[in-house]
Amino acid sequence: MDPLARVTGFLKSHCYIIIITSEQTNEESVMNINLLAIDLAKNIFQLHGNDINGHCIYKKRVTRAKLPEIIANLSACTIVMESCGASNYWHRKFTTLGHTVKLIAPQYVKPFVKTNKNDMNDAEAIAEAASRPSMIFVPPKNIHQQDIQSIHRIRLRLVRTKTKLSNQMRGLLMEYGIFINQSYASLKEAIPGTLEDPNNELTTLTREFIQDVYDEFLLIEAKVKQYDLRIKSLAETDESSQKLLKIEGVGPIIATALTATMGDPLNFKNGRHFAAYLGLVPRQNSSGGKNVLLGISKRGDKYLRSMLIHGARSVVANAKNKQDPKSIWVMNKLARSNHNKTVIALANKIAKIAWAILAHDTEYDINHKLTT
Repeated sequence: MDPLARVTGFLKSHCYIIIITSEQTNEESVMNINLLAIDLAKNIFQLHGNDINGHCIYKKRVTRAKLPEIIANLSACTIVMESCGASNYWHRKFTTLGHTVKLIAPQYVKPFVKTNKNDMNDAEAIAEAASRPSMIFVPPKNIHQQDIQSIHRIRLRLVRTKTKLSNQMRGLLMEYGIFINQSYASLKEAIPGTLEDPNNELTTLTREFIQDVYDEFLLIEAKVKQYDLRIKSLAETDESSQKLLKIEGVGPIIATALTATMGDPLNFKNGRHFAAYLGLVPRQNSSGGKNVLLGISKRGDKYLRSMLIHGARSVVANAKNKQDPKSIWVMNKLARSNHNKTVIALANKIAKIAWAILAHDTEYDINHKLTT
């Protein structure tokens, strides 16, 4: 036999053996995955799998269509993803396949990204962050909670649009020597008369585009009222929201937003953890045994935090005319501190009270004394 033919046959058979061994090793690696990190995206997903000892044994780049099939063929393991767009959907889908799924905040992943940022390094960083025993995970949202949050997000966008339209009308009219006070009521009262007044400097063209903006403003205002009614209806049919509505400073908007954001209250260790999750606790800049407390951290859900602060502001404004324990606490706080700090402290208290009511399934006690 020709020597070259013998060598070629040997190499072919040898390469064939290597390919088969590689495939078998890859299948075994997939079955040994203990922790799978997924870097979520719109179409392309990066997977990073670690074994029980934390060693990387699996890396794969897959499309969105292939991802469910790959996860379904895995043995039961822990799957970790960043809390971002579609993460709650994938959480529900992977949970039904028998896996333990956790969501982690992106700011807790960023410190673990090595060198340059890319999908592979991001997936590795998610796995590294999730393996820390002290890591804090994000509570997942069910479909009902997502529905409520979606309504709040749409309403918030409408309110912002309404504010932009009112500011635009005021700004444009100022250029013609017409000044309107900063309130929706003042605007709605002034615009019709301004457009009909023949003695101001408004031209025919100006009156036309101001009328267009004003009509859009009224349309957005009507839509905001529709969403307010929807939120009120949701609060009336939800048992948890009904309990929260008994707290001073909590209306349908805050009650439904609290229940949707909190989810399962047992995901938080106590009320202070929930208040910290909303960013209603002081930031620290402490060192060398010297404690330095700054303003609130402003972490978490900005929308809910602002709503709680608005609710607390209304309670503080009416506290001087009441003698219940909360009003007395507010007045004592005002005597020791300024108005804004009192409002923030009360918003913190409301968040803690809301957690206690939902976590312990109790009713709000208006005579409960607040501690400092």
